[in-house]
Amino acid sequence: MSVTTSSRWSDLGLRLASAAVIVPVAGVCIWLGGPVYDVLILLAMFGLAWEGETLAGQNLRTWRGALLLLWPVISGIAALKGEWTAALGMAVMAIVFGARFCVPVAVAIVGGLSLLWLRHLPSGAASVMFVIAVVVASDSMAYVAGRIFGGPKLAPSISPGKTRSGALGGLVGASVAGGLVAFFSGYGAVGSAFVWGAVLGVCSQSGDLLESAVKRRLGVKDSGRLIPGHGGLLDRFDGLLAAAPVAALISLAVLGQPFWSATPDALVAGAVAQGFSHGSIPHG
Repeated sequence: MSVTTSSRWSDLGLRLASAAVIVPVAGVCIWLGGPVYDVLILLAMFGLAWEGETLAGQNLRTWRGALLLLWPVISGIAALKGEWTAALGMAVMAIVFGARFCVPVAVAIVGGLSLLWLRHLPSGAASVMFVIAVVVASDSMAYVAGRIFGGPKLAPSISPGKTRSGALGGLVGASVAGGLVAFFSGYGAVGSAFVWGAVLGVCSQSGDLLESAVKRRLGVKDSGRLIPGHGGLLDRFDGLLAAAPVAALISLAVLGQPFWSATPDALVAGAVAQGFSHGSIPHG
C-alpha cells in the first residue's frame, strides 16, 4: 500500500471517528432543544468567530479580539431573551474594526441566530433536521455524482474538484432529503418540501464555494483543526451557515407552520407582515 493510499485511509478513519462523536451529540441536542441546544449553538458561534478572526489575522489577545469573539455569544443570549437588536451591533463593529474583521463575526451571528430561531419554532426539531439533512445530502450526493459522472468543472478557479454533474447530483439529493424529512416528520407539505430542499441545496453549495474561495485567497487548506479529519468548523458547516439563514427567512412568512410549507404568495404577504417584529425567539 502506497503512502498516499495509507494517508487517505487514515484520514477516512479520522472522519468516521469524528462523525461517530458529533452526530449523536448533535442529534440529542437537537431533539432535546431548550438550554441544551441553545448552549451548543452559542459554543458553535464562539468557535466560528474564533476561526474566522484567526483566518482574518486578528490578534485575539487584545481587547478588540476578545470583543469580536464574545459578541456573537452576547448577541445569541440577547436574542434568546428577546433583544434581537443586539445583532445590530455588527454595523457598529464594521465601522470600528473594518469589514475584514467584521465579516467572520457576522457569519457566526447570522448563522447562529438562524439556527436558534428555527429550533424555537413549533416545528423546531423537524425544521433544524430538514436543513441539516438537505445540506448533508447535497454534499454527499455532489461527491458521489461527481465521482461517477465527472465532466466539466463547476468552478475550476475556486474549487477544481467540483463538477457540474456533482452540483446537479447534489441538488437532486437535497430535494429528496427535504421531501423525506417532511414526510417522516408528519408535518406534510411534501410537495413544496422537495422544492425548498433544492433551493436550500443551492444555498449550501454556494456557501461551500464561497468558503473555498476565501481559503484559496488566504492560501490555506483548512479553516482550523478542531474536527479531526474534517478541518475546522467553517470547513464542516459552511453549507449549513448559508442554508440556515434562508430557511429562517422563509419561516417568517408561515410562523406556526413548518417553513417548507411556504408558497410564493405566503412569502410576499407573510414576510412583510411578520418580519422580526415579534422581537424575540419564537416559542412553540
